[in-house]
Amino acid sequence: MPDTAPPSGPTVITLGCRLNTYESEVMRRHALEAGLGDAVIINTCAVTGEAVRGARQAIRRAAKDNPGAPILVTGCAAQIDPGAFAAMPEVTRVIGNHEKMQAATWAPLDLLGGAEKVRVNDIMSVRETAAHLIDGMDGRARAYVQVQNGCDHRCTFCIIPYGRGNSRSVPAGEVVAQVRRLVETGHYEVVLTGVDLTSWGADLPGTPQLGNLVQRILKLVPELRQLRISSIDAIEMDEALIEALGESRVAPYLHLSLQHGDNLILKRMKRRHGREQAIQLTERLRSIRPDIALGADIIAGFPTETEAHFENSVRLVEECGLSFLHVFPYSPRPGTPAAKMPQVTKPLVKERAARLRAVGEAALARHFSRHLGEVRSALIERGLAARLPDFTPIRLDGPAGGGGYVLPVRITGHDGKQLLGTHIP
Repeated sequence: MPDTAPPSGPTVITLGCRLNTYESEVMRRHALEAGLGDAVIINTCAVTGEAVRGARQAIRRAAKDNPGAPILVTGCAAQIDPGAFAAMPEVTRVIGNHEKMQAATWAPLDLLGGAEKVRVNDIMSVRETAAHLIDGMDGRARAYVQVQNGCDHRCTFCIIPYGRGNSRSVPAGEVVAQVRRLVETGHYEVVLTGVDLTSWGADLPGTPQLGNLVQRILKLVPELRQLRISSIDAIEMDEALIEALGESRVAPYLHLSLQHGDNLILKRMKRRHGREQAIQLTERLRSIRPDIALGADIIAGFPTETEAHFENSVRLVEECGLSFLHVFPYSPRPGTPAAKMPQVTKPLVKERAARLRAVGEAALARHFSRHLGEVRSALIERGLAARLPDFTPIRLDGPAGGGGYVLPVRITGHDGKQLLGTHIP
């Protein structure tokens, strides 16, 4: 007899940011409900040229590993250059960033039939972002709530606004309702996520700011045990948000979009802050929340970057007390102003990125060392994996069961990438 068991679900390959991870889960559920259990969905990223190359490689690999399966390509790279992906013989359909979140898109007869290979609209015409309820992706440990999409800023190196469109916000009432539902279904932590998170509210009546949303969540969902804020633009932090970071229910961790440590390069990037503002902000955050850990994005080898400019980025790591560094070697993105600027040679970009990563690894090791010997409450994610409130990862020496609850853990060491610990029964 033929196997009539229902498919376990579509294969979803997610590249890029946490927001893509959230959206991949929405797509997976839409596709599963539509009966597309054998489909392969590839959610691409366009943040660097390497990310786009990686997307092409993922498509070819997926087609080889899943012969005969429909290959559905979406995400920022597909939105920005749909024709290039449609030209790939492995690809069944190219789906835009707006369309991918609509349940109607995933109707199998409509999606897989006909000659139309590209379903991508003008992302700049999209004016709203709908709330999509996801009961959680990390078991019961944490769930993600998308509160914002798109970006109104035009940094000279960045192609993402052309993949995501202009900034648009989910109304506060819908966000609070989602958070409440996630708490009711047993989630310990909720993470607020978006493309340009601190621009939340600018397009809503009364132009509320992110701090207002955070404080409303804390007040209206008192059962929420931990609220986490994902990557933010430091210059847009409002007073209410800074104040909210002093609340014990807000996780003591922020990932800052700093991008560089030299004022001239920041100006050429069209960033809206200087190195002095970044340093002052991090000092203030520590005065409000002494246990806070900070991460940052920094680009190495931006056009016109001299050795002196680069050294300012290196010094910024210590001056801002950064523990988690995400280093991007600059790569020109066609259509961006920075691509027309005098370029740093590729070998030098690579060398500077490696040096900056080494600085980041040393900073992370110092951060780990500060925790040695402590007994800390850690959120168990699954199996041997856990995290401290400041998002520091821990590998336990024995399984602690399913995730979604907090246990005391003794920190015994680290391996350069994570803490090592023993949970205390």
